[in-house]
Amino acid sequence: MQNQIEHNGLRHHLSPLNTWAFSLGTSIGWGSLVITSNNYLATAGPLGSTLGLLLGGAVMLIIARSYFYMMNCYPEAGGAYTFVKEAFGHDHGFLAAWFLSLTYLAVFWANATSLPLFARYFLGQMFHKGYLYTLFGYDVYIGEALLSIAAILLAAFFCIRFSRASVRVMTGLVLFFSCGIAVCFAGAMLRRSGGGISFEPVFLPDSGALSQAVRIACISPWAFIGFENISHLTEELSYERKRLHRILVTAVVATTVLYVFITLLSVTAYPQQYASWLEYIRDLKNLSGIEGLPAFYAANAYLGRFGVTTLILSLLALILTSLIGNLTALSRLFYALAKDNVLPARFAALTRNNTPGKALSLAAGLSLLMPFLGRTAIGWIVDVTTIGATITYGFVSASAWKTASGREDISDKRFGLAGLILMIAFGAYTVVPNLFGSQSMERETFFLLTVWAILGFLFFRSLLKRDRSKRFGQSIIVWIGLLSLVLFTSLVWMSQSIVQSTQSAIRNLQTFYDAAGAVEGEDAFVAQQLASLQRATAGSMAVVIVLFLMSLATLMSIYSLMRRRTEESEAELGSVRRMANTDALTGVKSKHAYSEKEKEMDLAIASGEAGEFAVAMCDVNGLKYVNDTFGHKAGDAYIRAASKLICDIFEHSPVFRVGGDEFVAVLTGRDFAVRDELMKTLARRSEENIALQEVVVAGGCADFDPASDTTLRSVFERADGRMYEEKQRLKSLGARTR
Repeated sequence: MQNQIEHNGLRHHLSPLNTWAFSLGTSIGWGSLVITSNNYLATAGPLGSTLGLLLGGAVMLIIARSYFYMMNCYPEAGGAYTFVKEAFGHDHGFLAAWFLSLTYLAVFWANATSLPLFARYFLGQMFHKGYLYTLFGYDVYIGEALLSIAAILLAAFFCIRFSRASVRVMTGLVLFFSCGIAVCFAGAMLRRSGGGISFEPVFLPDSGALSQAVRIACISPWAFIGFENISHLTEELSYERKRLHRILVTAVVATTVLYVFITLLSVTAYPQQYASWLEYIRDLKNLSGIEGLPAFYAANAYLGRFGVTTLILSLLALILTSLIGNLTALSRLFYALAKDNVLPARFAALTRNNTPGKALSLAAGLSLLMPFLGRTAIGWIVDVTTIGATITYGFVSASAWKTASGREDISDKRFGLAGLILMIAFGAYTVVPNLFGSQSMERETFFLLTVWAILGFLFFRSLLKRDRSKRFGQSIIVWIGLLSLVLFTSLVWMSQSIVQSTQSAIRNLQTFYDAAGAVEGEDAFVAQQLASLQRATAGSMAVVIVLFLMSLATLMSIYSLMRRRTEESEAELGSVRRMANTDALTGVKSKHAYSEKEKEMDLAIASGEAGEFAVAMCDVNGLKYVNDTFGHKAGDAYIRAASKLICDIFEHSPVFRVGGDEFVAVLTGRDFAVRDELMKTLARRSEENIALQEVVVAGGCADFDPASDTTLRSVFERADGRMYEEKQRLKSLGARTR
């Protein structure tokens, strides 16, 4: 491993082709060949899936425009985090980074743990060794877990040690799988062009065609997540940023085309025992090997071993590019967070080849336990990526809208607003159960989203405690919104849990009546089911209450920290103001305080609200002689003695030191009423001090005249002139005394 050094910037080395490869290679992975087509076809049919993908691609082009705009405004690593931070502040930036981190991590985990599935399909039982346990219905084996861990570690090592080679490998693999999928699709279309199996039904028969297409479009943030990963690489481009928009557009278009190719390829052939592709797709869970993978079955049907081998290698390339792309994006995000001290600063260190090695290691380290959770749990986490991507894209669109509004870039402002509205609609469709149909995420997904939000609360609290620069904690609305998300998702989870328990109780009752025939033991069995349902309901409610109270307690703790910090800031500000308004040498008011007083008095004079007042101008005689003869320390003591003399005389008026040996007193009230006596007292004390060789202060006083004075300055100047006359008189008196 290369020695770590302090970072001095990421290396400019990415060409347009490299950038395009990272965008496309990260947005399409294992799910495109194995999961996506199956889910799409089972949801909307071939035509509904195609239309939905085209709609989703069009939406992503709108999002891409906002990314392009923000990358040109803020060409730094961090992507959405940087954009949102600059547009809305560090609190919003943290939220964007929190959900973006989960999204990238989940996709990375999904592809790393897909390798055991790859092995099960194509290598048989090679890694099916060392049974550990069954988790959520999935058998976990030590051999498969170690395979995923090895892939994670090797990907991280390769990206750290061979960063330039990883770029070339990424580009080559993307070109390979793009050509491989296109060749298999073209071969299938050409060989079946003379007739054969029908695409019917082009939509599912149990719901409307439009709703099916919209359903596919609304999960486009999950399908396309990763195309924007080049926003994290802006610092590393070796060409002008104005070319980024074309690269983003071509990457989104290429991703859409590849998804369509795979989806349509999957319905071009199916085993003879099925009457239609729909019957085949719905029975996939009971199939294994090539038959369990529609795209591979079709490739084998039309192109034989060549087609299967091409798709196998393409699938492996998809997994590898997704691992490299997501790991790279995560490392740049962590690098940006570390530079802002959201993460420890050591994760911003670069290797000798200008790669954020420690950030890459962190991303890999966070992933090492995931293979032991099994694919079922990973599947729930991946569902959360739809929400995470939607939130991220919404944040970026809002940032583009706000930034473009401030810069009066009308076109980009409209794209940003359109993207924001679309992401709000997509988020509502995804999160709110049965809002536009019967769709809903798995209940475990809502639970995981709640847990992730609570972890965000806890992490932010720790961040707030160590935030010495006080950049975070400025927007309590953000955290109230996050608390609302916790409450909503936990309530949805509770509702779905109760529904599931109720359905289970109903099934048990139906089974009982079907099997028993008689009513013997009916009351006891019904009571047992009711008790079970009540326990499940109470348990769900208890979990929701605990989660909500944890969130509320953390929010209150955050609020307490913010309030304490505000009080400290106000105290510091008050201290600074006192220091600014107090003369350090004498303790009287400073020149800055006099400037503020002057502004206040000028406003009062202009509004006709200034009452009676006078200005007494005082100057210390002989200060230069004391400094030159006895030193500045004696001079400072001389000034303090003069200040005391002035304050003793004008004890009911504010005294300001406005120069090295100049003081001003603004006389109002009692001091104004006896101003003549006070000025005589000052003159008498100074005359006495001449003989005693103590401090001598010359003074001059002028009254405010509403008829002629429009500012305090005019009164000051008259007082200054009279002070100068008194100064000359005292000098002459001192000369005669000596």
